[in-house]
Amino acid sequence: MSDGFDFGEFADSVDGDIDPAAGFRQKWRSQARPEQQPPPGDNWRTLYLQGGRGGGKTWAGAHILAEWILEDPEPGEWGIVAPTYQDAWSTCVEGPSGLLAALGTTVTEVRDGQSKLVEHWHRSFAEIRLRNGHLIRVASAQDGGLRIQGKNLKGCWCDEIGLWDNWDTTWNESIKFAVREGSARIVATGTPKQSRAAKKLIKLLLTDPSTAVQRLRTIDNAPNLAPRFLAEVVGKASGTRLERQELEGLLLEDVEGALWTGDMIDAARVKTAPADLLRVVVAIDPAVTNEEGSDETGIMVVGEAEGGHGFVLEDGSMRGTPDACMRRAVALYHKWQADRIVGEANNGGDFIGSLLRTVDANVPYAKVIATRGKRVRAEPVSALYEQLRVHHVGHFTDLEEQMVSWVPSDPGDSPDRVDALVWACAELKGLSQGSFLEAYGVARCRTCELVYAERYGGCTHCHPELLRQFQQQAPPRQVNAQAEPEPMVGWGAAYGGVKCPGGHTYIGRVHPDGCPKCTGGGTGQRGAFPALPFAMGRR
Repeated sequence: MSDGFDFGEFADSVDGDIDPAAGFRQKWRSQARPEQQPPPGDNWRTLYLQGGRGGGKTWAGAHILAEWILEDPEPGEWGIVAPTYQDAWSTCVEGPSGLLAALGTTVTEVRDGQSKLVEHWHRSFAEIRLRNGHLIRVASAQDGGLRIQGKNLKGCWCDEIGLWDNWDTTWNESIKFAVREGSARIVATGTPKQSRAAKKLIKLLLTDPSTAVQRLRTIDNAPNLAPRFLAEVVGKASGTRLERQELEGLLLEDVEGALWTGDMIDAARVKTAPADLLRVVVAIDPAVTNEEGSDETGIMVVGEAEGGHGFVLEDGSMRGTPDACMRRAVALYHKWQADRIVGEANNGGDFIGSLLRTVDANVPYAKVIATRGKRVRAEPVSALYEQLRVHHVGHFTDLEEQMVSWVPSDPGDSPDRVDALVWACAELKGLSQGSFLEAYGVARCRTCELVYAERYGGCTHCHPELLRQFQQQAPPRQVNAQAEPEPMVGWGAAYGGVKCPGGHTYIGRVHPDGCPKCTGGGTGQRGAFPALPFAMGRR
């Protein structure tokens, strides 16, 4: 089991003459499953409890840290690090499976000075002080664990490491150097996420000989989970990739045949979107039915910036009635000041327009109809990700899990969030139209609609000064006047074309004295040729 420890009974047994650590180990371990307990021996520095959701990871992490603290007779400093500061305090400290509960006390008791073990906590100072002199510091992986950098910690509990965005700084610069006194041990807990950057930290731990790894499966903690959760979540995920990751706690690799990979998404991820987005759309992929086992309605918000770059702004997907889903979409439309809402009209989705009008009659709406298969629609969007032209603003765990696990050849899989993402990107025409131009390093001006070389930094038709500035800043070409002209290949060779050291092309037999531009014998235009018979249509 992972619950059921009588905290009140233990706390009442702690008197002034009784060692608080006496019996604590035996009591909590008698309620814990073997895989929730730290292994014997001293041949490990880090214990990684790799588990699924509801597997008892947080409960075990809190009790392991409490055991280390209570059994250490010398007062010292300890650490708790979670994905965010809010997570660290609300879940790891004050939560029902957090440290205060493991120590047999509550927030109310601590605040009123009635706790037998905890002297005080300061949420604003991010610290908890015990009556035996130990101090626990609370930090966030969001800022790299700054609150524990430079500290001398005896041990640390790292929770939900799979969600640490700034894992490298947090682990390699803060935790590894801070945990250096006493037994200097770390307990890490969390569900691995294949689509998150911290999967590299998970792989690091799984291959580190100084790390002990123990798996905590969701199903093994079934006696402490609600029957409804087991029926709806565990039952529905049975036999799927989601079950292996979220319920069994396995780190999954890239799926063969998937159009996206985690590295592809991470490479273009940003923290914020540009303030001057050209367009924003809300895309809806409606669920066909509204039952317990129905798919979610995919609702994605995507914006387009200058240069044909897209930014995924929010995932509003939900499972609910059609009216509730439309209200969510309209709310996102106003929140992001979008240009329009687009929705798929297939599979019964033609109700979208009518429902939107009942929620807000002034919302612009465009109906889209799928005339091609999902793979054909999704491949161009996948190509945009490969070109680093679609950026996720932050993390969208559920969307990204669908993206990296969806295989178009699987007929039974209908990725609602991915479908909505594809519709949004298709509506933002600048994303698809710019791909061919960008391949040649040019872009189309949105003012005059003429193309220009991107190296100039803007449209040279609307802003001629950009071309002059570029030419003035360009270093002079170093030309070796003694070098022989370079014969051309292909069609150029067929006409006797050569390229001079200065980069100009000309017909060698017509200009035996050399490049007409470099020698001043031509028009001065790059690639200038005299009027040849075949150029006038004569043979």
